[in-house]
Amino acid sequence: MTLRSSGTQPIQIEQDVVLARQTARKLATECGMRLIDLTKLVTAVSELARNTMVYGGGGDMDWQILDENSRVGLRLTFRDEGPGIPDIKLAMTDGWTSGSGLGLGLTGAKRLVDEFELDTEPGKGTRITITRWT
Repeated sequence: MTLRSSGTQPIQIEQDVVLARQTARKLATECGMRLIDLTKLVTAVSELARNTMVYGGGGDMDWQILDENSRVGLRLTFRDEGPGIPDIKLAMTDGWTSGSGLGLGLTGAKRLVDEFELDTEPGKGTRITITRWT
């Protein structure tokens, strides 16, 4: 796997959630992602960026464009230093929502991407990495 390019988008305020979506859309387009895949990715980004801001108290979205064999991927990592997710099993339960956002929850975001990794620890923050391949 080869890293083609990378960067970071801060997520501190509501406008940053919009910018994270716009950044993801632009990068997915550069990767040659089909419209349906791009739409799924941007929907997941919307949910995860909002979670980073609301529950994590703000953080960053790191992005990487990857080349692997004959495919191109966009990997996005949402990280914060908030309280962490106290009950991962509950948070990863279909249909569970805290009441704000798109109502997708983490499981909805997970279904919209090809790869999903969750790393969280109470008091130490949360790191969610998603990847969508062309």
